[in-house]
Amino acid sequence: MSEQSATIVSKVWGMCNPLRDDGVSYGDYLEQLTYLIFLKMSDEYSRPPYSRDTGIPKGFAWSDMSALKGAELEEQYKQTLETLATKGGILGQIFSQATNKIGNAAILYRIVQMIDREKWVSMSSDVKGEIYEGLLQKNAEDIKSGAGQYFTPRPLIRAMVECLRPEPMKTIADPCCGSGGFFLAAQEFLANPKNYTLDREQKAFLKNETFHGNELVKTTFKMALMNLYLHNIGDIYGSVPVAQGDSLLTDPGYRVDYVLTNPPFGKKSSITMTNEEGEEEEEELVYNRQDFWTTSSNKQLNFVQHINTILKPTGRAAVVVPDNVLFEGGAGEIVRQKLLQTTDLHTILRLPTGIFYKPGVKANVIFFDKKPASPKRQTKEVWIYDFRTNVHFTLKQNPMGDDDLKDFIACYNPANRHRRKETWSEKNPDGRWRRYGIDEILKRDKTSLDIFWIKDKTLADLDSLPAPEILADDIIENLQSALESFQELKKQLTR
Repeated sequence: MSEQSATIVSKVWGMCNPLRDDGVSYGDYLEQLTYLIFLKMSDEYSRPPYSRDTGIPKGFAWSDMSALKGAELEEQYKQTLETLATKGGILGQIFSQATNKIGNAAILYRIVQMIDREKWVSMSSDVKGEIYEGLLQKNAEDIKSGAGQYFTPRPLIRAMVECLRPEPMKTIADPCCGSGGFFLAAQEFLANPKNYTLDREQKAFLKNETFHGNELVKTTFKMALMNLYLHNIGDIYGSVPVAQGDSLLTDPGYRVDYVLTNPPFGKKSSITMTNEEGEEEEEELVYNRQDFWTTSSNKQLNFVQHINTILKPTGRAAVVVPDNVLFEGGAGEIVRQKLLQTTDLHTILRLPTGIFYKPGVKANVIFFDKKPASPKRQTKEVWIYDFRTNVHFTLKQNPMGDDDLKDFIACYNPANRHRRKETWSEKNPDGRWRRYGIDEILKRDKTSLDIFWIKDKTLADLDSLPAPEILADDIIENLQSALESFQELKKQLTR
């Protein structure tokens, strides 16, 4: 992050502690910042040299409240939010159900003045984007908010994009886009002169037509809109690349060249109903879609099937999935067999623990290319990179960085993935990169793709044990994962 961005993030985030004392959560604060920064940018766009019609009615612009203090400022901000929530288009979507959650008028005044001092439009989209991404990361780090589940580690996102190497004038989807991290990384890759030199038509396509996203959670959807807007993706007053809603409900109709996504963690899809006694109870949500291979309440299996639907016949995908997608029987086995039959599921990256904000997560990235309909099995071999065994990261003391994934990218060989070399051999049993032929895979119980071969050093050599804090984190993760499983079992038993 640049020094300018880091300074602004530090300033803006410095306001959060006094707000926390007033009961304002990180997520609430970030939502309020979204409204205020948007109002300030709209005000700048309404002036020369831009002179845009921003759609914000007279009497409710930034300039109508930026000089106010105390109760006057609070009242004006409240009326502005209520008025803009009634507007159509993206304006109405960003301000939908917006309320002022900063109850301390003095702090609201300080935040308004701090935002007012910056010239947001004249900042490069890189700097604006860095600032907002920095705030999103701060929000994700707040364990209590639960916002981390919408935040995929940026080094992992960048590695997935680098492996897929998206091309200009092609479309990219993320059916559960969170705050838009995959879109931003893909935009950065496509706009990088080291990769492509874009002409005017390609730049316009990148801004307005490349991306298609969905986000279920309303506040996260608003943050995604703002994040993309700050990075010059989509037009806040015209077409917008993200829709709010459950992407699993129906086939959206469009077909894309690439899907990059990290579906939300949590095994079951459920919906909260109120019974005759007025008590709330959860019911499993099963999606009956004609385009799915099988019916399941497992969210991740449904997302894998949905991704297969929205890919073009030559489309390619990189998807973060939990371990259960690789080994679960029943619907899980059907989905794996269909993937191996109808797509080229060529690569699996086994991810280490300690990289996600939600503890207890054991995940992988599956890479597959969709193929035109054919009676022949499309997957001939599966290459697996074990980045989990004997690898230990923590979010604060030892976070995963870009350099940690360079070896995987080199093994993946994005320039020509058909020319790969194993690092595993009988002479080098700890090699992390290994090829499995399709016949070996099909012989495995339930067609399991949960494959590992490297010996865990901590089981054989006490001197190889990780640092105590890493061990403690691992124990906490395993206990939380077990607790979630028991809670899920209890729900099943009490239905």
